Amino acid sequence: MSSTNREQLTQCLRADAAALDVALDATQLEKLVEYLFQLERWNKTYNLTAIRDIEAMRIQHVVDSLAVLPALNRIVPRSGSEAATGATETHVRAKIMDVGSGGGLPGVVVAIARPDWMVTCVDAVEKKTAFIRHMSGVLDLPNLDAAHARVERLARADCDVVISRAFASLADFARLSGKHVNEGGTLAAMKGKQPHDEIEALHGEGQWRVTHIDELQVPGLDAERCVVFMRRV
Repeated sequence: MSSTNREQLTQCLRADAAALDVALDATQLEKLVEYLFQLERWNKTYNLTAIRDIEAMRIQHVVDSLAVLPALNRIVPRSGSEAATGATETHVRAKIMDVGSGGGLPGVVVAIARPDWMVTCVDAVEKKTAFIRHMSGVLDLPNLDAAHARVERLARADCDVVISRAFASLADFARLSGKHVNEGGTLAAMKGKQPHDEIEALHGEGQWRVTHIDELQVPGLDAERCVVFMRRV
């Protein structure tokens, strides 16, 4: 955990964020770097991710998660769940749920980048939610929480966005997680290639519909990535 490694990771992440047009200050960059080191350390014991190399974690996990921020920024109500009330002032934060979060991806990254959003990471594996709670304390992220549960068994959460990253098919994601989306809210599924067969199956169920798909360009990653946005019919 040398200072040189930290400096190199910080410089790389600063360039990645700039390429993605994601605004991060020095403190946020420091927290992302610390998250990477913590993920690497915990991974040796708890097997949080199949990726072992910290540089690969930077690109395939952290930068991949940062890539969805511009798309989320466009759809998340500026004043959170009360945006539709017409109130000129509100202290209610936007609520985001990350389903099948694993080691906190993209939830921890989103919580670091957007401290004005409340982020809850949900996973059925206790060691993973324990790690996320640990990160909430270590990184001083009062806007980050974790729930050890199957998402379909949680009480309705009234979220502005429920997001997943390689969690399930679109139809299964909507069926299991849809109840947590508030009226006017959005499901967002991070995928590789555009999942045309999954979209057809989702529309066949008649409850949710894809509104748009954003292609994601992840710096340093030579792979197709996209995020599929869905709303209730």
